[in-house]
Amino acid sequence: MTATSVLRIAAVCAAATWGLSACVVAPYPQGQAVYQQGAPVEGEIVVGMPPPAPYVEVIPVAPFVGAVWINGYWNWSGGRHQWVPGRYAQPRPGYRWQPHQWSQGPRGNWHLRGGGWVR
Repeated sequence: MTATSVLRIAAVCAAATWGLSACVVAPYPQGQAVYQQGAPVEGEIVVGMPPPAPYVEVIPVAPFVGAVWINGYWNWSGGRHQWVPGRYAQPRPGYRWQPHQWSQGPRGNWHLRGGGWVR
């Protein structure tokens, strides 16, 4: 192995390490982000401020064969955005999971449509 290839390998390792460090997610500004345990969203929620960027979640090993991963999302509760962590769920035959979705409305408000199983 030449000195040049050793330097290239070291550069690739350094870049990979730096890239992985970018996966850390900072808390929401002003301390308004809260971790919440799976409160369901019924219907549609309309608020005046956008949700923070989603957290980068490490997906754990499936707890059973066929488990479906459902990504975490920002919910709105108590006058602030609250993070609901991702989880595994039992799949429903003939259905697919529709994720929770934030979208900006025509008047500038933000709408959260709850996720759920759809045909």
